[in-house]
Amino acid sequence: MNLIFLGSLGGWEMVAVVFIILLLFGGKKIPELMKGLGSGIREFNNAKNAINNEIREGIKDAERKSVDEPKN
Repeated sequence: MNLIFLGSLGGWEMVAVVFIILLLFGGKKIPELMKGLGSGIREFNNAKNAINNEIREGIKDAERKSVDEPKN
């Protein structure tokens, strides 16, 4: 996962962000939030992989058709 914006945050800023998240959501809600975030990322990756597979299959089909066509 590419989180470029986290590169500009220092140690204390990260501690502050985690502390604010704990204050907003509480310790009991964070595992539920992480589970939801994980399942969302998993669904995104599955959709991305399905699209990549469709593109690869389309390219293979196009290559097969171009090889199978007789050249005049």
